[in-house]
Amino acid sequence: MGEKTIDSVGVNVPAQDLNGPQVAATFNYMDRYNEERDLRLGTGVRQYIDPSKSEKYKHFLDDPWVEKGTPINRPVKADGHVKALVVEDGGGFGGLLSAVRMIQNGFSVDDILIVEPGGGFGGTWYCIASKYGLHARAQFQSVVRTAHWEESTKEWKVVIVEKAKGEPEVGISVRVDYVVFASGLLSNAKLPQVEGFDVFEAHSFHTARWDYAYTGGYPEQPDLAKLKDKRVAYIGTGATAIQSVPQLAKWSKELYIFQRTPSAVDRRDNRDTDPIGRAKWRRVKAGKESEAGTSMPSRAMRPKNDEWTRMWSYSALVGSPRAVTMERIQEYVGELHKIDYPRSERVRKRCEEVVKDQANARALQAWYPGWCKRPCFHDEYLPSFNKSNVTLVDTKGKGVGKLTASGPEFDGKVYDVDVIIWGTGFVSPFGGSPAGRAGVQVYGRDGISLEARNNAGDLSTLHGAISPDFPNIFWLGPLQTGVSPNFVFTLDIMSSHVTRLIRESEKKVGGKAIIEPTARAVEDWGMEIAMGALGLAGMDGCTPGYLNMEGMVDQIPPEMRMAAARKGIWWGGVEGFCDALERWWAKGGLEGLKVAAAA
Repeated sequence: MGEKTIDSVGVNVPAQDLNGPQVAATFNYMDRYNEERDLRLGTGVRQYIDPSKSEKYKHFLDDPWVEKGTPINRPVKADGHVKALVVEDGGGFGGLLSAVRMIQNGFSVDDILIVEPGGGFGGTWYCIASKYGLHARAQFQSVVRTAHWEESTKEWKVVIVEKAKGEPEVGISVRVDYVVFASGLLSNAKLPQVEGFDVFEAHSFHTARWDYAYTGGYPEQPDLAKLKDKRVAYIGTGATAIQSVPQLAKWSKELYIFQRTPSAVDRRDNRDTDPIGRAKWRRVKAGKESEAGTSMPSRAMRPKNDEWTRMWSYSALVGSPRAVTMERIQEYVGELHKIDYPRSERVRKRCEEVVKDQANARALQAWYPGWCKRPCFHDEYLPSFNKSNVTLVDTKGKGVGKLTASGPEFDGKVYDVDVIIWGTGFVSPFGGSPAGRAGVQVYGRDGISLEARNNAGDLSTLHGAISPDFPNIFWLGPLQTGVSPNFVFTLDIMSSHVTRLIRESEKKVGGKAIIEPTARAVEDWGMEIAMGALGLAGMDGCTPGYLNMEGMVDQIPPEMRMAAARKGIWWGGVEGFCDALERWWAKGGLEGLKVAAAA
């Protein structure tokens, strides 16, 4: 069968009959995309170390803000009881949102226990914890180790391990009515498997635990003055590098940036917004935030009109309301590329315009569809490569393969440095169960292991929130939920939904409720997820990264793809997911849930 030429800007997708390619009439950038992707194919997630599971490397996760001997607050005494346990891993948005939504729905703050491995609430949301009195209900420097369902008492027996810095571990158990896992999307820092990792003799740290004691400065004023006489190796050019490199370039004596795959860095174009515009954006964001992440949102829905909200092709990752059938899947993927190519080409051209050394400029160009990796926006990252103290070491997809006593080695050259900063990102959120990602072993009815069920491919949910055989345990996604470029929005949807489930169930039975989905409801929800999976076909063939388990998703055998599709994300965009939840609530009666009184 002959090849068919189509009028398209560089798109090469399977023909409608799946028996041959359609060939673009112009430059076929898809070949370039595939070449760059092939440079990254390797051992998948096995190329990384998860420090949370390694005694040897767990020190990379030590909280630098906690002093040795800092006492641990224990809001619930050993063998005590609490109504709701929120399990965090990063002190962040999901746990705080869950606790606040509980309080807003009638829980007393004294009904809540928050367990968090860090020394405090992370990020900029500590003020919310203060507003709602959550510091007193938080047990920091602690982790949940196990949770067992006790059928006789209709509650969870939870083992908490207190890990005060510099002190022996102490284990206690508490009894819990409801458990919410808010273990985060990107919480567990990862390190690469590098030959000679332990040989390097100088200092090193991961960006997730920035060492201001070494670099100088502090979050409110990141003047890294202690680096003025230091040679710094920065490993990685993902989203974290976009934020870190400009400051490191400003302060370091010498900065070597080791790149495996470049980020696509568009302009940030930060500017003042008038009060009316801010109010309009807040209303849009609260009601229809998701349309900024779907194909071709209306201009009325884009009052900010920035580069992010103009990136319509991102719907390839987060879904959109557009229906995609097998008959038009090739057309749909082609449309995504037609939308994405002009933007991606402009971002690549920006490298040539901003970076003076054109060899560096070409090395910094991202040759993959814009949705395959986290899009970045910054006005100072690319200009950093024009500084005389900054050297780009482009490993062309290989990464740093070896460390010596004095620094990284690549292509036969050793780079002598005083410190290595690992900007190597986080463990993929799509590996392990929601509890497993937080390092918790959960055992439900009849001792069923949540992790074993997940590893067998049998873990399914209703609304991405609750699963059979694990009553009164909830999680906040991302699998089988709607997702958004702003994942905090998804966390708010899910924390509100979970809290409402508990509240309405308790109303129904007049007190503590036992909540569990039916097998039929879970099956139907999984099928609904699977039916829209074609809308995410643009992710096939993406450059390896945490979004596709380092390329492992593409290696799923055809006979297992339907099962995998059932555990994907909601295909219709986060707005469509919200609509689906509201339709479910409108039916009344908590359809698909088995709700019973505890006694």
